[in-house]
Amino acid sequence: MGLLNFRKSTFKHGVHPPEHKEETNGLPIRQFPFAPLIILPMAQHIGAPSQIVVREGQEVVRGQLLAKAGGYVSVPLHAPISGTVRKIANVPTISGKMSLGIFLEAFPASSQEVMDGTPIDLETATAEEILKGIQDAGIVGLGGAAFPTHVKLKVPEGKKCDVLMINGIECEPYLTTDHRVMLEQAEDIFVGIRYLLKATGAERAIIGIEANKQDAAGLLESKIPEGDPVTVKVVPVKYPQGSEKMLITSVLGREVPSGGLPIDVNVVVVNVATTAEIGRLLPHGRGIQERVVTITGPGVKKKGNYLIPIGTPLRYVLDQVGVDEQVSEVYMGGPMMGVAVSNLDISIVKGTSGIVVFTDKDVKKTEKVYPCIKCGACVDACPISLNPSKLGILAKFEAYERMAEEFNLMDCFECGSCSYVCPSHIPLVQYFRLSKSIVRKRNTTKQAT
Repeated sequence: MGLLNFRKSTFKHGVHPPEHKEETNGLPIRQFPFAPLIILPMAQHIGAPSQIVVREGQEVVRGQLLAKAGGYVSVPLHAPISGTVRKIANVPTISGKMSLGIFLEAFPASSQEVMDGTPIDLETATAEEILKGIQDAGIVGLGGAAFPTHVKLKVPEGKKCDVLMINGIECEPYLTTDHRVMLEQAEDIFVGIRYLLKATGAERAIIGIEANKQDAAGLLESKIPEGDPVTVKVVPVKYPQGSEKMLITSVLGREVPSGGLPIDVNVVVVNVATTAEIGRLLPHGRGIQERVVTITGPGVKKKGNYLIPIGTPLRYVLDQVGVDEQVSEVYMGGPMMGVAVSNLDISIVKGTSGIVVFTDKDVKKTEKVYPCIKCGACVDACPISLNPSKLGILAKFEAYERMAEEFNLMDCFECGSCSYVCPSHIPLVQYFRLSKSIVRKRNTTKQAT
């Protein structure tokens, strides 16, 4: 199972934040109650928002198409519950921007059975038909990025995929979603891998798992179907090993070039929960209506891993699990790469992998930001060998073009390792996030003129 040779099976740098996984990694996935009102934003994936195909007052059944894909880099949206479309209006999202959304009121006595669509037959389907089936199912990366999966799987002309990497690392503190999926949905994962191998043309698949999930690694290795070209590789625990570029380096020793993608080194990486959804939905032609979410943190009373309908309001979720009166911060995602929410009226979306709640006593009050002392801790921590100290100084002076052109700002994937180790409490990752958005905006403006 690749347990030996740990020293070589990892990437340079990185950090070791406390894991905090023990409170939920042993708790099985449970079905979450259906909220009386589901609120579905159309912009819940990278790319063009979904386009609504239902009207106010219309009754829909669970699994029915509510919105079609708004283009190639887009996916449709399906009804997570049977109910009535109460209104179509703008709704808040975690980004702070408003998005057009559907308010769906549940039928109180519905059994919430799911509609089947047109199955994708694994034996007869072509690679293109599988990609179309994945798009039609509304599947996006469930690890948090929410990038449309069919786009990621499309191997560009002139490129070749020889390894399909299944990402079961889940290095983000507190989150145990992927861990439970690996323990409880092994069959779906292997069916999903078969679809993915055919879609990408890869010769073999490797499931990468961190050493703190030995039970999942052992179980999956014991259940590999006979004759399937699948292996399990255990790698040492280190953050941010779950980043696809880091995982490729750890497992295969290949380095994705600056500005490049995994396919540049003949690899496609897919999250393990996304793989399980492909294996679960495509044989029935269904769309995704729910996902597993870890709800945890010191402020949560009923911690656990829950199967939650997409569109469930965050306020309803917190009411159901119970939270401490002294709640200070609520994160969607984990504390390293997640986002602290400013509004409890947002919804669970396809990319929501976790909800972590902290109380007043767990959160340090905003510490004073001191000048950079040139200690180099951020340089030692950065997994892609950027110079966060230099980038931080340039961000302060708004030298965004120089950051991008001379210091590879756009390679930063905002893991937060630099901010985590900075003794001066400089919010480096926030600077970089803002700087990247300004660079993208300027580039878009340049292209338009």
